[in-house]
Order: sequence, then C-alpha cells, then structure tokens
Amino acid sequence: MAGFRLPKTGTVEVAPSILAADFADLAGEIAQVEAAGVKMIHLDVMDGHFVPNITIGPPVIAKLRKHSKSVFDTHLMITEPERYAKAFIEAGSNHLTFHVEVAERPVELIEYIHGMGASCGVCLNPETDADAIKDVAGLCDMVLVMTVHPGFGAQKFIDSAAQKCRRIRELVGPDVRVEVDGGINPETCPVAVSYGADTLVAGNAIFSKPDRARAIEDIRAACK
Repeated sequence: MAGFRLPKTGTVEVAPSILAADFADLAGEIAQVEAAGVKMIHLDVMDGHFVPNITIGPPVIAKLRKHSKSVFDTHLMITEPERYAKAFIEAGSNHLTFHVEVAERPVELIEYIHGMGASCGVCLNPETDADAIKDVAGLCDMVLVMTVHPGFGAQKFIDSAAQKCRRIRELVGPDVRVEVDGGINPETCPVAVSYGADTLVAGNAIFSKPDRARAIEDIRAACK
C-alpha cells in the first residue's frame, strides 16, 4: 500500500478546490484556507482532451508545494494518467486520483502509484456505474464521485450521481474515504454526507466568498 496516508476516516474533511481560486495568487489563496484548518487542497488537472478545459501541470504544483504542507489531493482529468503519474508525484502531489473511464490497466496503475509512495484513488463520472470500480475498490485509498460533469466549476449538484456513494461505501467499507466533487455548498454537502461521503471538494462555495474561513465553517456546520 501507499507510503503516504490520507487523514483517517471518521471525520468529514473539506478539500478546497483551487480551480475557483485567484490564479494570480494561488499561494495566498491556499494560505487563507489553510488558516481555517483544512488538511487537503484539491488540485484539478485537466488536459483539454478528456475534458474540454486546460488547467495546471507538475511545474505549477512544484511551485505551490514550497508554500504548503497540506495534502495535495490531485485529480487527474486526463486521458493518459499512467504517463504522467510519476511527474505529478515528484512535483509534490501526495494523492493521485485517476478516472476509471480511461485507465486500461487500473490495478497496475494503482500499484505503480503506491510504489512511488503516494496514495491513490479512482474517480467516476456522473454517468458511470458504481460497480465499474468493483474490481479495484479494495486497492483504493479514496474513491471520488463526480457530482457534476468534469471540466468546469460552478455547476449544479447532480443528486443521482451523489447517490452512488451508498454503493461505493458498501464496496470500500469504512476505512476508505469517499469524496464528492461538484456543486458542493452548505445546502448540498449534508445530502452527500448522508449518502456516505466524508470528503467534500468545494471550489466556488469557498473562493467566491470574501471570508474563506467562514465559508469553510459554514460547510462544516451544515454537515453536523
């Protein structure tokens, strides 16, 4: 298994997504949410092929790593995760999530990522059935459920996609994190948690607010 370990299950973690942050001051934006006590920073990597947008790569992550000790939860929305996994880990990513829809040999990829000392997970798009990860669920450190279609921020939460967390929780048991990403805010986060999620990726709900610490606390309070 991985040398690195995610925060233990049993607590709900908020993972701010810098996709919604000010890219001219990413280090400052990360510092603001870290001051609110977050343990994980969500990094959305898009290649313009698997999804229509393009975001950041290993050089940016390497620069950010110098300014943060948080878990870099890196979501690879790319068509060739096996080609780039090493570069992202060397840049400072602690955890890599790849999409089950594009991985030709997911078991080998998970073992490869673990072998480099990072934790690893798989992600499912809204239309992908939860049982698509049945054969690899036991190898994962976290499973990510997209509750919007990947590629852009500020989309509406898809409840039917979030409901897959119930089945995924059955597959992975209590010791693996179940993450949701898309449309997460104080109104939707308790719904996702009720389905079995314990890791909440939130972008616009945090970085569009002038008080980022208050926005994070609002999400946490809603889950209680």
